[in-house]
Amino acid sequence: MNGLRVLALALIVGGVLALVYGGFSYTKDETAAKIGPLELSVKEHKSVNIPTWLGVAGIVGGVLVLLGAGRR
Repeated sequence: MNGLRVLALALIVGGVLALVYGGFSYTKDETAAKIGPLELSVKEHKSVNIPTWLGVAGIVGGVLVLLGAGRR
């Protein structure tokens, strides 16, 4: 399998995952205050939304690259 086909499959899989999940979330640990040996930390939950158009563009781009790689 050449590099273009791998890229095309990665774009298609990434686009499908973006459409299915719509985003992801993660937890970020931050140190709020540090006074001597005491340390106050805060856990902050953040989420990242992936737009629908980006998932569709990934799928379409992957199909176009796959078709282009097949013509060579």
